[in-house]
Amino acid sequence: MLSSRNSSRLLLGLSLLLCAGAFHPSYSLAQEHDFWGDDEKTTAVPGQRAFESNCAGCHGLDGRGSDKASNILESVEAQRLSDAQVSAIISKGITGTSMPAFPDLDERQIRAVVGYLRILQGKLEARTLPGDPARGKRIFIGKGECSTCHAISGSGGFLGPDLSGYGSAMSAKAIRDEIVKADRISRAGYRSAVLVTRDGDRLEGIIRNEDNFSVQLQTKDGSFHFLQRSELRTVEHLRLSLMPTDYRERLSPRELNDLVSYLMNSAPTPGQAPTSHKTETPTK
Repeated sequence: MLSSRNSSRLLLGLSLLLCAGAFHPSYSLAQEHDFWGDDEKTTAVPGQRAFESNCAGCHGLDGRGSDKASNILESVEAQRLSDAQVSAIISKGITGTSMPAFPDLDERQIRAVVGYLRILQGKLEARTLPGDPARGKRIFIGKGECSTCHAISGSGGFLGPDLSGYGSAMSAKAIRDEIVKADRISRAGYRSAVLVTRDGDRLEGIIRNEDNFSVQLQTKDGSFHFLQRSELRTVEHLRLSLMPTDYRERLSPRELNDLVSYLMNSAPTPGQAPTSHKTETPTK
């Protein structure tokens, strides 16, 4: 049994060790562990799922708009609207425009969507990054090979979704889960396929659009191929996404933390237009 004096010394020693670890500048829990325990319950920002289900189809996942709806992220007019005005637009729609009403969303859900929109518009409180964004950028371009398919601020590939600002409103755990997901299904516009023409030509890439009569395919070199179904012998939709599924093995926990931090910290350069890289190549 420890004497009272020895017990006091032991407690004092433990206290000093804990304090030294907590306040030492180089101490980083993220570098020693996976960081993810404290983030377990924040896989999505409040309002994110409702926004993605009801708004993203027209305004885009990042709010920057599409050919169907306006940019509500960077629009000065949208930013100047009060929360009450935005809530009214969501609830009642805008007569004479393509903006519909969403009567099925209750007041709480609308308030959450408005809050998520404000996050997208840049009113996001500082978050703790699990790693080093600078190292994460090097992994994005190098070892992770993310830039082969994805672009950030106009730099990178074009086969996958543009990730500019992708992680600005997501938790660290939600981003990491997407990176290491072993079984993912590509969403419309990013599904890979192999086409074989009646002449025997084989084309592999991403189906950007298709209907009963035609297929629009983008190959890895960026070229677009517009083909009538009558020109095709086979259309094979590939189940697997082009996104690698081995990032748990390819990257160490620390490297994953760094990559997640880069995505959380990345945002489009003001006024920066995405680089296209796209070349339209009609096929026959």
